[in-house]
Amino acid sequence: MSKVTINSFDELEKLIGHELGISEYHTFTQEQILLFADATLDHQWIHTDPEKAKTDSPFGDTIAHGYLTLSLLPHLWNQIVEVKNLKLQVNYGIEKFKFNQPVLVNSRVRLVAKLINAVNLRGVTKANIGVKLEIEGNRKPAYEGEIVFLYHFL
Repeated sequence: MSKVTINSFDELEKLIGHELGISEYHTFTQEQILLFADATLDHQWIHTDPEKAKTDSPFGDTIAHGYLTLSLLPHLWNQIVEVKNLKLQVNYGIEKFKFNQPVLVNSRVRLVAKLINAVNLRGVTKANIGVKLEIEGNRKPAYEGEIVFLYHFL
């Protein structure tokens, strides 16, 4: 899978409206879910107790935290796009975002990204990227929305 390489605002602007690519699959393990629970102090049983989840959860198993799936976005994004000639990249925002479907433990997910818009704000590039986290074997994505990055090109 080859990455899209972007060296400047002009190169980015030409990609508006185009799908940028699809990441590799990532599997959410129970260990990763437990580590996230420890890091965020969110130990709700639906994430951390496989035995209780088997009997009491409508999903029949534990699920990844929604914010865990979101936190993987930079890792998956970096598999799709390489932005070069940067002084700095800043996570600026999340817009029109919705969690659609829970991600069960041991599910495989991948990110699909599309450039919605890019504008030059006095030398700083604001890029709105449409993102969708697909769950293997499920027609409904885990989430959909837009992330906003600020790119300070050299």
